[in-house]
Amino acid sequence: MLLRLSAALLALSVPALAQDKPAPAEPAKVEMVPPSFEMFRLAPGKTEDFIRSLADWDEVSRAGGQPLYQMFLHEGGEDWDVLLYKPARPKPTPAQEAAMAAKAKQLGLASGALYYVEIREQMAEHIHFDAKGPMSPASWIAEIDRLRAEKKARK
Repeated sequence: MLLRLSAALLALSVPALAQDKPAPAEPAKVEMVPPSFEMFRLAPGKTEDFIRSLADWDEVSRAGGQPLYQMFLHEGGEDWDVLLYKPARPKPTPAQEAAMAAKAKQLGLASGALYYVEIREQMAEHIHFDAKGPMSPASWIAEIDRLRAEKKARK
């Protein structure tokens, strides 16, 4: 009988003890930089210079703990030379930005208007586009179905 009573008291006290504990904090939302693609048609004779500059900028990204470019070189198809994929990543913190600025300065890399002038001398054309993804077709359909259901519920 005493054993049953102790078990019953324990069963009643467990939910009460659980209520005394603070609710776990929700994880902080991390602001993300969206994935992007850049396609370049380079100026004649500037391919090596351009790719070497990309390697330098990878060093800057590495210094700030950011993912590196994924580079693809033209082997056929339309008129382009280099395709860069920049994966989605957390927005750099002020400390990461400072580390990247220090690395860029150490490497003697241009910034601002001078960067624009120098990089444009290496290319004939540039296309930049942001993307949402990667995702599967099924996950996209599930998101559309969820949004439609929410819209219908509001009517």
